[in-house]
Amino acid sequence: MTATSTAPATTEAAAPDTDAVLAALGSAQRPTPQGPLAASATFGRRTLLRIKYVPEQLFDVTVFPVMLTLIFTYLFGGALAGSVDRYLQFFLPGILVQSILMITMYTGVALNTDIEKGVFDRIRSLPVWRPSALVGALLGDVVRFTLASAVVLGLGLVLGFRPQGGPAGVLAAVALLLVFAFALGWIWTYLALVVRTPNAVMGWSMMVITPLTFGSNIYVDPATMPGWLQAVVDVNPVSHLVSAVRGLVHGEVAGSDVVLVLVWAAALVAVLGPLTMHRYRTRN
Repeated sequence: MTATSTAPATTEAAAPDTDAVLAALGSAQRPTPQGPLAASATFGRRTLLRIKYVPEQLFDVTVFPVMLTLIFTYLFGGALAGSVDRYLQFFLPGILVQSILMITMYTGVALNTDIEKGVFDRIRSLPVWRPSALVGALLGDVVRFTLASAVVLGLGLVLGFRPQGGPAGVLAAVALLLVFAFALGWIWTYLALVVRTPNAVMGWSMMVITPLTFGSNIYVDPATMPGWLQAVVDVNPVSHLVSAVRGLVHGEVAGSDVVLVLVWAAALVAVLGPLTMHRYRTRN
């Protein structure tokens, strides 16, 4: 005699109430999108967080300026000015400018690294003000530039540098330098969107920044140069920046130098800003 067993009836899962789900989702208040300033500040904070996880990035804003200041002051000071102390008064504002301008290129290197790793595409997909990623990166680097300025000026005071313009003149000089550095950073952001690798960004940046800094009045008075070289140095925007910073620090600033620096900064942003954003939108 065979027994027949009946399998228990399976109960199908009830279908979700679509109307209830939609009502629950629709009842919650959607977050307000960040404005341009808030979004830029967020990306600026992201730039600074890189230092937390990769502290080696502080090398270029601490050790590098110290090396330049010590090497040129003690190696060339006596030969160029007769004494180290006299040369330091002339040279330190110039090396302050060079130290900051040399590290602006890392803005482009960091952006190109994001492109290489795919972070760039994720950032472009976010519903935020489109330039905020680039503006935020540049603003975050301003903090690094400020730290480098403090390192150079602090070392200079220890070595015997005495700014005749007082604290107000020093602060004004640093502020002007930061404005120009922010504007110069747009060159490297555009370059980062054009070339393919971070090493290429670094190489091209060095080809631009080296003649700008060494072909200026950072190290010596242009009056000691041949006439044709003086003409080149006189039209170099870095020379205008050094003259303005040197004048503000020592209380002998010429208003024309400050105006020229601000005009150069505005021109860099006006030209490179739109070009960079066009490349940012269209780059595959």
